[in-house]
Amino acid sequence: MPTLILVRHGRSTANTGGVLAGRMPGVALDERGTVQAAALPARLADVPLAAAVTSPLLRCRETLAPLLATRPGLPLHTDERITECHYGDWSGRKLTELTGEPLWEVVQRHPSSAAFPGGESLRAMQTRAVDAVQGWNERVEREHGDDAAYLMCTHGDVIKAIVADALGLHLDQFQRITADPCSVTAIRYTRLRPYLLRLGDTGDLAALAPRPAAPGGEGADAAVGGGAGAP
Repeated sequence: MPTLILVRHGRSTANTGGVLAGRMPGVALDERGTVQAAALPARLADVPLAAAVTSPLLRCRETLAPLLATRPGLPLHTDERITECHYGDWSGRKLTELTGEPLWEVVQRHPSSAAFPGGESLRAMQTRAVDAVQGWNERVEREHGDDAAYLMCTHGDVIKAIVADALGLHLDQFQRITADPCSVTAIRYTRLRPYLLRLGDTGDLAALAPRPAAPGGEGADAAVGGGAGAP
């Protein structure tokens, strides 16, 4: 079965603004996110890709643009099933405000029980994302062989949910996983089990240095929406 390369979009204007963007239109990469996207082709230069699949949101499409420019024959597909979680009424709000909501603790401690008002549940988000991966695994294997690799550009919480499924973790454990902007996560699927080959790889070891926890970022609480990564 294929190898899946999961790429989180580059850092966005919402990430740096401390806003939970969700599916808000027009959320673009910021200056650093643009630099991150420009570096992606070199990072993946030695990886043959059979196809690229993207979330329909602007920040994902902008992240893939430099890679597609270097691989003009690479097929690009858009799949709504790997779009950002629908945060509903939380969309567009500051993370500093959301930490005071009673639902925040549920999202942190029991995400399998969390449903966003006016939006979707994290459980539903995981189900659609994993369904998308399974469907694309079958298609890529059928069209390109079982040793093919393909790429999905998507969002932090979506990647965490896919990784949790691959590792056989309950969704309540997915907040233990992180995926910084423009990080690469790789999963090789086989008949018996998936193998996690890379997790949140940015190639930037300086990002491992201790740093103060920002509200809604990695610290005691998990970064809802994925966080902005290292400063």
